[in-house]
Amino acid sequence: MVMLTVLAVGCAPSGEDEPGLAPGDTIKAAQQQLTDTCLTRKGLTPPRGDRPPSAAEQQRVTRALFGTGRTELALTLPTGHSVRAHTDGCLASAQRTLYGDQRRWFRVSTVVNNLKPEAAFRDQPLTEIRSRHRTDLAEWRRLRTRALINAKAHLQSESRRAAAR
Repeated sequence: MVMLTVLAVGCAPSGEDEPGLAPGDTIKAAQQQLTDTCLTRKGLTPPRGDRPPSAAEQQRVTRALFGTGRTELALTLPTGHSVRAHTDGCLASAQRTLYGDQRRWFRVSTVVNNLKPEAAFRDQPLTEIRSRHRTDLAEWRRLRTRALINAKAHLQSESRRAAAR
């Protein structure tokens, strides 16, 4: 179902916003277009479709999408879990385009996405955990707002480009 939404946005003939598209879906659609374009520029086929790629092709796509080499971003959560990411893949490039600062987005999104597990780990109410991370939540909202603005601009630009073809 999300795939259909993404296709509808990518193929929309006008620059207007799709009325039923939620902000998160708008960001996801733009991120998917950005990563697909990056993979295509590298001579790879984005990972969608009916026919699964060969194991070797899948490995090339995964490395191009998520990056390789030493992990540049890492954060250990209060639960003890460690989250890591690269800065050299197509996904990292898309995040920089949308959020502006991939390192900051990685840190605050990792914290915010793990507030419930942290509350369970500490056996505290989620509201208490959220108040402790008020600054992270504010920064997450600010970066997400920026990403939404950038995503809409990207999707509108791609829509105009597609209509001109």
